Amino acid sequence: MIPLFKFVLAVFVLTLAGCSASGEDELRQWMADQKSQTRPRIAPISEPKQFQPESYMQVTAIEPFSNQKLTQALKRESTQSAANGALIAPELARRQEALEVFPLDTMVLVGSLVKAGQHVALVKVENLLYQVRLGNHLGQNYGRVMKVAETEVTLREIVQDAAGEWIERTATLQLQERSK
Repeated sequence: MIPLFKFVLAVFVLTLAGCSASGEDELRQWMADQKSQTRPRIAPISEPKQFQPESYMQVTAIEPFSNQKLTQALKRESTQSAANGALIAPELARRQEALEVFPLDTMVLVGSLVKAGQHVALVKVENLLYQVRLGNHLGQNYGRVMKVAETEVTLREIVQDAAGEWIERTATLQLQERSK
C-alpha cells in the first residue's frame, strides 16, 4: 500500500512541476503589451437640444388635464355602460336552459319537423337529442333562437367585443349531412 501511495505522490509532484510559470511569464508580457497598445475610440456625445416651451393656444377649449374633461369622459362611459347593461340584464335575470351549458360548436342540427304547426329543430349534443323551438336558448353566449327553418336554426347571441362592450351578433346552426 505504501509503494502505491509513493507512486501517486510522485505523479502529483511531477504534474505540478510540469505546470511551471516559465510559459506563463511570456503570456503575461504579451497581454500587458496588447493592453498598452489598445486605445478605445469613443465618439463624442452631441450637445443636448435646448428646450423650447410651447404656450397653450386653445384657451377657449377644455384643458386636457382638467376635472371638467374627466367628468365628461366618465359621463359618456356611464351612458354607454347603462345601454350596455340594458342588453345583458334580461339574460342574467332569467333561468338558464339545458342547452346553454354547451358551446355552440358542440351542437349538431340533425333534422327538423313540424309539430302543431310550429317548426321544431332536432339538435344532437353528447349523443342526446333535443327539440329546439323558437325562443329557446342555445350555447354559452346567451343565444336565443330567432328562426327555425328546415335546414338551419338562426340565433341571436350577445357577446363582448374587443372593448368589452356587449353587442348582438347572429349565429346559425346548419343541417349536417351524414357521412357514410
